[in-house]
Amino acid sequence: QVQLVESGGGLVQAGGSLRLACAASGGTFSRYAMGWFRRTPGKDREFVATISSGGRTTYYADSVKGRFTISRDNAKNTVYLQMNSLKPEDTAIYYCAAYSASAYALTTGDYDYWGQGTQVTVSS
Repeated sequence: QVQLVESGGGLVQAGGSLRLACAASGGTFSRYAMGWFRRTPGKDREFVATISSGGRTTYYADSVKGRFTISRDNAKNTVYLQMNSLKPEDTAIYYCAAYSASAYALTTGDYDYWGQGTQVTVSS
C-alpha cells in the first residue's frame, strides 16, 4: 500500500509560481509512474502531467505545456510539479497519483493510489 501526501499549495497571484511536492511511502517508489491531476468544483479530475518511473519520459496536458514541469527524485521518494506563469483557471485541488508500471499514464483509471490533494488558488 502506497501513501501519498501532497504539499506546497497556496494562494498566488496570476503570473506567479508554486512548487508542489508529493511524498510517497509504503512502497518501492522507483517502480511507479507518477501523475498530477486537478479538480475544480463540479468537474471530474483532469490530467495535468505524468512522469515515467525512471523519470526519463514526461507528458503534459496542452493547457499546462510550457508552464508546468513534472520531475521526481527517487532517492527522496518525491515527485514535484513546478508551476510557472499561473493563471486563474489553474485554480483547483491538485492530486498526485501512483501507477504500478514504468510507463506513464494519462487517465485516472490507470492509477492505483491517490493523495488527498492540495489547494492551489490563483488570484487575478
